[in-house]
Amino acid sequence: MKKILIITYYWPPSGGAGVQRILKFCKHLPSFGYKPFVVTVDEKVASYPAIDHTFEKDIPDQVEVSRTDTFEPFNIYSKLIGKKSIPTGFSNESDPGFMQKLTRFIRGNFFIPDARRGWVKYAISEAEKIIEREKISTVLCTSPPHSVQLCGLYLKKKYGIKWIADLRDPWTDIYYYDEFYHMPFAKLADKILERKVLENSDVIVTVSDDLKRLFLSKSKKISASKLHVIPNGYDEDDFVGIEGKPGEDFVISYTGTLADSYDPGIFLRGLRSAIEKTRGIKIILHLIGNPSESVMKKAAELSIANNVKFTPTVTHEKSVQMLMDSDALLLLIPNVKNDKGILTGKLFEYLASRKPVIAIGPIDGDAARILNECNAGKMFSRKEEDKIADYITTLAQRKLNNEVVPGDDVSYKKYSRRAQAEELHKIIQDLN
Repeated sequence: MKKILIITYYWPPSGGAGVQRILKFCKHLPSFGYKPFVVTVDEKVASYPAIDHTFEKDIPDQVEVSRTDTFEPFNIYSKLIGKKSIPTGFSNESDPGFMQKLTRFIRGNFFIPDARRGWVKYAISEAEKIIEREKISTVLCTSPPHSVQLCGLYLKKKYGIKWIADLRDPWTDIYYYDEFYHMPFAKLADKILERKVLENSDVIVTVSDDLKRLFLSKSKKISASKLHVIPNGYDEDDFVGIEGKPGEDFVISYTGTLADSYDPGIFLRGLRSAIEKTRGIKIILHLIGNPSESVMKKAAELSIANNVKFTPTVTHEKSVQMLMDSDALLLLIPNVKNDKGILTGKLFEYLASRKPVIAIGPIDGDAARILNECNAGKMFSRKEEDKIADYITTLAQRKLNNEVVPGDDVSYKKYSRRAQAEELHKIIQDLN
């Protein structure tokens, strides 16, 4: 088998969305003739947003995993504020206090590009051993954390190795970037690192067309031909043998982090209107994961707290079961700059569940295009409260009348993780 080196901070038992893309690539690459060698952080010293041991079953026997030490300032932060885990980008911290603001300032100005930079020297040391021992000529670095890409920058310079930079999120344009209170020198240093990575990598892979345009705009030295889009996806195996068992209520589920920047107020107001108009069936919003405290407060203010159910973070397997047990699924695109290119991983599992998606965000964005393409639901703008309410009411009424929502469109299947791995395989082939 051909060999490829993968450098990733997130790897099982890390949970959350960040681990799934690279894990599923590694799961399917062996079927295309590649043996992945994975360099990651030792789980004992890592700072993960969540732990999910169920992902470990997806690691194929062909994959060799090397775990390293690291320096984790997030662990210090965790002790200071009394939290057991650190959400990526502090994305669900509402109304930060002095300590949170101070730690964000330290993070933004003394840990460039991010607080996982302390892992880079350990990852590089291990990568060097593997490259020299296995005679590997291709490395894929996946981020965030974007400090991982500094490994590719160093290894490219030292060995002349082919380097694929897989960028799942924006870098200096990420929606919570300004929450780190960067000083001018820090912003400049970060932009320089971002540009070096984009200019010196052999291939840039990202998850949406809009992100491709964003990265291409960073430098005139970046050729459009080196940028490729491989969206996130769903793993067909995750849905095998799982049958949905919806209850009597009409349940709309949301999985993952729900920060204030997602601007959920428009949906909650639409939900209240739908609840007031709908008779004969109770409408429930099921939040699974990490909603900010303000979301629950807003629900109470609107007098719909009794219609909101909360379940803390669960394993991925349990999350899939909850999707299948739902009647509809909620997708919120953060109300931030460059929102047209945001394609959250949950979108593709929503597609695979074949449940209607109620989405709020840019109606001309990448997520809206995919929903329309797959006939999987509707995207509403942040001003269409009445239309959101009407759509919820219509879906609830269909359940009450035992009407089956058509789900025979198979366009979503091209977003399977195996199909995405095949696209990556083609890129690697062309590179070599």
